[in-house]
Amino acid sequence: MDSQALAQLFVFGFEGTSLPKDALSLLQKNAGGVILFSRNIEEVHQLTSLITEIHSARHADSFPLVSVDQEGGRVQRLKNICTPVPTMATVGAAARHDKDIPYKLGALMGRELATLGFHLDFTPVVDVNSNPDNPVIGERAFDDNPEWVGRCGAGLIRGMQGAGVGACAKHFPGHGDTDTDSHYALPTLNHSLERLKAVEWPPFEAAIQADVSSIMTAHVLFPELDNQWPATLSPKILNDILIQQMAFDGLVFSDDLEMKALADHHSLEEMIFRGLMAGVDIFLICKETQWTEEAIHITQRLVEQKRISPERIQRSLDKITRWKQRYMGQPEPPNLDEIKTVIRCQPHLDWMASWAPSEPSKTARPWSPVEDQQ
Repeated sequence: MDSQALAQLFVFGFEGTSLPKDALSLLQKNAGGVILFSRNIEEVHQLTSLITEIHSARHADSFPLVSVDQEGGRVQRLKNICTPVPTMATVGAAARHDKDIPYKLGALMGRELATLGFHLDFTPVVDVNSNPDNPVIGERAFDDNPEWVGRCGAGLIRGMQGAGVGACAKHFPGHGDTDTDSHYALPTLNHSLERLKAVEWPPFEAAIQADVSSIMTAHVLFPELDNQWPATLSPKILNDILIQQMAFDGLVFSDDLEMKALADHHSLEEMIFRGLMAGVDIFLICKETQWTEEAIHITQRLVEQKRISPERIQRSLDKITRWKQRYMGQPEPPNLDEIKTVIRCQPHLDWMASWAPSEPSKTARPWSPVEDQQ
């Protein structure tokens, strides 16, 4: 199995507002795709140019997926471009008065993201906001009621995927009750199996029932389920529970391998080996392109050494191919005329203001006449 096939297992981030040489090289080597952050995005013309570059840099065998963390509230990479999205806590509260809001919001977000050239949005957070001291989830979650989180998450997923953009439920098997941010340290949740089944898992089960295209893992240790490996690296959690017990057949994404919850405790080789054995299909490496280069070589070495079977890799490659056929097809670069018709249009702004008046006030589209003439 050659490195160009194995490169599909990695979605990477990079520095800069245009495509640097190292990122260009990874795409030409058939990397699975890219994830864009605020550091990559200035304004709509620049973003359109960047995504067009990404399309043009593709390997002959596959288009790279273009993804983003556009959740709402404080996690909005497209804050100055797309219609402002409130926190999911605001969405969850509003949905108690109008149950269609999550679906309509997902459709609005999906329509705007698809027009910009994105294929995947790493949203919604379906963690349950059960710990007021949680430093990383909080208002990113819909509610503290598992059933309501599941209903809101499922609605947003159906709306977004109906508009042609894949959604991603996160962070399995639940990050809502932690008091540690996994960006900086490894959280541990000592909940019983009964508690996990009652609180943490119902929203993920609802997401699966809504045909969510992907699920992201949590870099969290659950001793009741596996006292050795955090969820991202645990076959007992990913394969046995998520894939087998819950019958999830979509893409399993790791959270960012550079986060200290994993990176401070495991080598890159161990993360990839254990992640593949656990059931991860695509690994996120969100900043260091050199890590992605190294990760591809490590994966090839694991196959050559017969530590990972070609059949195991092929299962993920087949899932990735099916996902790309469904959500990408033969994608076209974004079109500025279409973008200016859809993105932050008045109907979107008016609808948002009708139920989220406390969120950022509606403004005109972010293009000046001078910019339009450039």
